[in-house]
Amino acid sequence: MRFGFHISIAGGFSKVMERARRRGCETIQLFSRNPRGWAYTPLDQQEVDRFRKELSRTSISPLFVHLPYLPNLASEDPDLYGKSLDALQADLRRASSLGAPYLIIHVGHRVRLPEDEAIRRIAEGINEAFQKVRNSVMLLLENTAGQGTEVGHRFSQLRRIIRAVDEEKKMGVCLDTAHAFAAGYDIATSEGLERTLVEFQEEIGLEKLHLVHLNDTRSPLGGHVDRHWHIGEGNIGLDGFRNMVNHPLLTHLPGIMETPRKDDAEDQRNMEVIRGLVEANP
Repeated sequence: MRFGFHISIAGGFSKVMERARRRGCETIQLFSRNPRGWAYTPLDQQEVDRFRKELSRTSISPLFVHLPYLPNLASEDPDLYGKSLDALQADLRRASSLGAPYLIIHVGHRVRLPEDEAIRRIAEGINEAFQKVRNSVMLLLENTAGQGTEVGHRFSQLRRIIRAVDEEKKMGVCLDTAHAFAAGYDIATSEGLERTLVEFQEEIGLEKLHLVHLNDTRSPLGGHVDRHWHIGEGNIGLDGFRNMVNHPLLTHLPGIMETPRKDDAEDQRNMEVIRGLVEANP
């Protein structure tokens, strides 16, 4: 696996590569704008050019962009749905401008909608975004913990969305380990990991898996709460992550950590822990 972190863009994209270097990243993820708001300013082309030039001088790859938290294509509210669709289109363009081949999206909350209707709306929104933004960026659906009315905590739900998208070849999955465990997939054990990968293959196909979010969790198995924690210090544990990073079906994938961060030292410690789990000949 190639390991990395979600990197802050505070202060501009010119700060990203130095932060990635301090953490020993081999791959990175970032937001292209404020993740907790709707408003954004156009990308500064000079800063984008500098970022892409600095990235090209490293071996860091691939680059992932994550959509902000607010968009919800599962919403029945027309205003929220419209803003969510606009946000998806904007970030498809921004990801391409930054040189990112992938954009990650949280699937959304259905609130009062039946599951079938929520899945239909999500797929219709993605279809419209792909029709209006004609580029090669692949959209990765991130599995959820199933908190409240979240859609996407079962692989079968992700499959139904992907199959309903016209340009299915532009769809993939980001598997978040904390979310999967909270949703009831027992990836903390070798047997549970095998069952999880078998189900993923049967429902979606492992060729659709392009990224693993390596996060431990404070949620109990099937607890349906999103509680990221440091690698090996939560309910997945060191053995769980050791199994994952050495599994022959996963070792070719990038692994991005979204663990809690008070300072650089916490990221550096998580990187040291995850790399220490890699076996020479898994």
